[in-house]
Amino acid sequence: MYFAALLARTEDGWEASDTELDDVETLSDLADLAREASPDDDTVLVLIEQEDAWFGVVRIDGEDDPRIYVSDAAAAARSSYGEILLTDELLGKEPGDDDADLESLDLDGTEDGDPDDDDDDTGAEAVPHSPVGDTEILDDLGVSEKELRALDADALSSIAEALGASEVLETVR
Repeated sequence: MYFAALLARTEDGWEASDTELDDVETLSDLADLAREASPDDDTVLVLIEQEDAWFGVVRIDGEDDPRIYVSDAAAAARSSYGEILLTDELLGKEPGDDDADLESLDLDGTEDGDPDDDDDDTGAEAVPHSPVGDTEILDDLGVSEKELRALDADALSSIAEALGASEVLETVR
């Protein structure tokens, strides 16, 4: 079960809206969606959560590049929404690394495919079972790096509470 919401900072405080991510295929699409929520180029947070598995925060400040934090990269990698957030840059990979790994394999159809062969770690090191991204993404909004890393179940409610936006977030839950 997923939950996704936009929190846009305005002169009057935070405004929340739930959002449908079915048409979002890239981080750029997500950033555009967030920018539409704030015509005044104010800060917009995209909050995404998969029940007890992982959460992500994308921060859009005007036309700046999105800043991203994902609580568990490996769990998010198994999610279609998580894959949007896990850019090559966020994972510390050069664009096209996956293609190079595939090209280096000699797949001529004669492989035995030994299921007990654990020596193949192609791509396994690419997605860690740990947080990735900008750990200081919410520092200036009242959530320190240490607090962000310590969040687990119901992380989005904890973030919203620290921002003073828990009531508006609950209206879209």
